[in-house]
Amino acid sequence: MTTTPAFLTDAPLAGTVVATDFEGWSDALREEFETHAYDPHVGSRLLSENGRVRVWEIRLEPGERWHAHRHVLDYFWTAVNAGRSRQHTADGTTREVSYDAGETRHFTFGDGEFLLHDIENAGDDVLVFTTVEHLDSANSPLPLSG
Repeated sequence: MTTTPAFLTDAPLAGTVVATDFEGWSDALREEFETHAYDPHVGSRLLSENGRVRVWEIRLEPGERWHAHRHVLDYFWTAVNAGRSRQHTADGTTREVSYDAGETRHFTFGDGEFLLHDIENAGDDVLVFTTVEHLDSANSPLPLSG
């Protein structure tokens, strides 16, 4: 059995747990988490970057997924519109999440801490988020190239 790392137990992970211990995960999904274990692309489009922040957009059509990716920087996301998602996290948990337009969640990571997850639009309309990463976090930013 896997457990959620202590630093994530108080994190504002959204949604309802619908499965644990990798239940329902395909071999391809497990492989994706290994392949993308250090993928720093936390959105589908980088909108802006300066010395302080990276601003991302995630725009998912119904049924579309954004692959596993690693958050190491303090960040927040805001749901641009209402919708629903399904997310898998590296500890083997699957969550169903509903969002209200404008809903925002903040995450802070200590040295060496991270969140590795994916996201799939489980609703009937496009799902859009803005994510802002703080480059002055406890962890160094993962490089975007390569």
